[in-house]
Amino acid sequence: MITSPTIPRAWRVWLTGELLWVELDDGRQLGVPLAWFPRLSNATPAQRAKFEILPGGEGIHWPDVDEDLSTEGLLAGIPAPKGKVTRRRVRR
Repeated sequence: MITSPTIPRAWRVWLTGELLWVELDDGRQLGVPLAWFPRLSNATPAQRAKFEILPGGEGIHWPDVDEDLSTEGLLAGIPAPKGKVTRRRVRR
């Protein structure tokens, strides 16, 4: 029988300066740059402070900025995808 490894779960979250910190249920602490997540980076301190850990610690949700980060993605070191850059033609 093959079993998949258990992904550690978030159980505590805090922010300091330019870092998002997540403590996992296995004792690890991850410090991730806010710059990886533009919505959080551009949010006010009050908006950043209002978050919820998703059931089972599978991720974190910030309702005021519509941001969701998975614990698995944080462990993999995956920043938010870059937005599509659109270029406007300048008329001269």
